[in-house]
Amino acid sequence: MRGRRVLMESFGAQGVRHIFGNPGTTETPLLDSLPAYPEIGYVMALHEGVAVGAASFCAQASGRATVANLHVAPGLGNGIGALYGALKGNSPVVVTAGQQDTRMRLRNPVLGHDLVAMAAPVTKWSVQIERADEIAPILRRAFKVATDAPQGPVFVSLPIDVMEQETSVEASAPDRLWRAGAPDPKGVAELAGALLKSRSPVIVAGDDVARSGATHALVTLVEQTGAAVWFESLRHHASFPTGHPNYRSSLPGDAAQIRKALAGADLVLLLGGPFFEDIWYAEGSPFPNGATVLQIEQTPEPLAFNHRLDAGLVGDLPAALAALSEAVRAGASAEFRAAAQRRNAALAEACAQEKEAYKTRLEKAWNREPASMPRVTAELRRGLPDDVVIVDESITASLDLARAFEYRGFGDYFGGRGGGIGQGFSGALGVKVAMPHRSVVALSGDGSAMYSIQALWTAAHHKLAIVFVVLANREYRILKHNVDVWRQNFQPGTQHPYQQMDLGGPALDFVHLAEGLGVEAVRIEKPEGIAPALAKAVAANRPYLVEIAIEGKR
Repeated sequence: MRGRRVLMESFGAQGVRHIFGNPGTTETPLLDSLPAYPEIGYVMALHEGVAVGAASFCAQASGRATVANLHVAPGLGNGIGALYGALKGNSPVVVTAGQQDTRMRLRNPVLGHDLVAMAAPVTKWSVQIERADEIAPILRRAFKVATDAPQGPVFVSLPIDVMEQETSVEASAPDRLWRAGAPDPKGVAELAGALLKSRSPVIVAGDDVARSGATHALVTLVEQTGAAVWFESLRHHASFPTGHPNYRSSLPGDAAQIRKALAGADLVLLLGGPFFEDIWYAEGSPFPNGATVLQIEQTPEPLAFNHRLDAGLVGDLPAALAALSEAVRAGASAEFRAAAQRRNAALAEACAQEKEAYKTRLEKAWNREPASMPRVTAELRRGLPDDVVIVDESITASLDLARAFEYRGFGDYFGGRGGGIGQGFSGALGVKVAMPHRSVVALSGDGSAMYSIQALWTAAHHKLAIVFVVLANREYRILKHNVDVWRQNFQPGTQHPYQQMDLGGPALDFVHLAEGLGVEAVRIEKPEGIAPALAKAVAANRPYLVEIAIEGKR
């Protein structure tokens, strides 16, 4: 059979239901095969970064490996930024790119380059198929590597002539793998003993808690121990219910500020994450002096990788947390249980006080025009349904957004990792494909939106009912905040205006941009118009963009 048939049947065997791509000539073998495989849909993007971003978020939302298909060297280059985000976010994406005919490789053909070398730094494995006999075994391995924990992207180069070669090596059935390892009982006992001695425990919940389905087990452990729960500043998921009184917030972006946020903790338990993606250098450890540091991961690689541990444990997160909860329950004295309840009560009181403080902040900012970020996020909450899925790239509005919305766990919230912008609009495509029956709203700043504005066309083309919200302050506000920090750290006393961080002259017009890409749009200037506009956009059940004028940096 032809190599391209083996390729498509390998995709089918691995459960692939969508390919996100931007087509080119070397992708003709794949594209021409699509009619014979109607169970595999092709989601077309106008830019390779949008295709990879959509595939990455689809993998996050569906829990399954997803395929992105790019076009030779420039196309792969266009997708590298999104591939970096997939790598940092542990997204199981198999990225393919058509390669020029191997018989021309010594002639430096147009668009030709070493694709394997280009992709290697931002993937778990990068390989080129050299003959048709390799297609099935390489694809089988690619999906295995992508889904092995810690998950991540894999790249496969597909030379156009190899896709047309004959082979007798057929696609293989998917591997039936049970990867979840039981936690070592000695490790569980060690961690439980440390928790039972703690007077002020804190837990930092990473994305793997949500991805592995361990949120319920984490809630049980938290309530048993009276621990406070924090998220990392950059995250893909909400791994703990943000309406729970023990939830605190997202941690800041440098070691000194993290240490300050965790002040008073005598034990820090890290669960399922890289810990931490710092933005700024700061002296010292992120942990309070003298605090016991514990970590649980699903594989050895991230365990004790960035920080020294007092104890670490490898194991399936739901099983490990359930075992840890049982060990704490069995070993807890009446004194410990009473102390844990006091901690729970203190956290509930602190939560209530923070809500009152935020209410005061909201009231003070309520009548500002253009609309303040607290007012905008409050109006968004008022205008959106309770089961809305938020795809968040609001950046400087994210803290207000976290106050306005409560996320119950996996599926309610999707963010981007790695710090690269442009993930929100492209990611919303993949989330909607994976979760077609839920309302999906993508929030983005105007600067971020321009990195993947082509996503609007894909939403219109495939009739994906996504509400795209642009928070338009006509500036790179996050960069202005970062300049303030830089000046404080390196150039105290600098007073001249921010350089190249304003988006005026001409002002971006997202209504006309959206309409030109086939999406109905409206601009809201007054804050009281936000909630009705969002309700109308959701009710339309089609792609819709709402541009909201918000205040700039004060």
